[in-house]
Amino acid sequence: MASHKGVVLLGHLFSPFDQRVRITLKEKGIEYEYKEEENLFKQKSELLLEMNKVHKKVPVLIHEGKPVCESLIIVQYIEETWPDKTPLLSSDPYQRAQARFWADFLDNKMYDCGTRIWKLKGEAQETAKKEMIEILQLLEMELGDKKYFGGVTFGYFDITFIPLTIWFYTYETFGNFKIREMIPKINEWAKRCMERESVRESLVEPEMLYNDICFLRKEIYGIE
Repeated sequence: MASHKGVVLLGHLFSPFDQRVRITLKEKGIEYEYKEEENLFKQKSELLLEMNKVHKKVPVLIHEGKPVCESLIIVQYIEETWPDKTPLLSSDPYQRAQARFWADFLDNKMYDCGTRIWKLKGEAQETAKKEMIEILQLLEMELGDKKYFGGVTFGYFDITFIPLTIWFYTYETFGNFKIREMIPKINEWAKRCMERESVRESLVEPEMLYNDICFLRKEIYGIE
């Protein structure tokens, strides 16, 4: 079994990608040192630039001096490195493939769509809002009557998705529309996830995130 020693996470408190990794580490019971990139948008640390030379962004997991980048890859690395601690992926190859498919779908569709909602206005924002509703309706259907997306056990795709749900308040506020009333099953699933200590301790309050995005829009992107 791999050692817990020498595990460091470079992250940012409000990053949903960072939150995925923190949830995973807590679920696995892995001790780690957390180093927050407080000035991520203005002055990245030398350690981050050294450990993620390609994308220069968080999260980065450093294990025994070696960096692993990109949140989904990091979660899978943790799963494979400590497989005996709270398995997050099914032993069934098809179920693992399904979980990875939906995680890829989420990262390729939802985050970008949400960013367009809080960054843009007018017709472009309306298009993004329609896309967001379509994405969430697909996920609502995929969840169905299951306790978690993978069945009865909290796992890989739940970890992938749950940090993005705290963005709903930001999307609704900037987009002036209602998301949560359209997805009752996802709402109940999110409540179940929030009962887990790993999730509660890793996510921020939706209002805190909204305030951070307001600051980001004005100070970094110059959007009034």
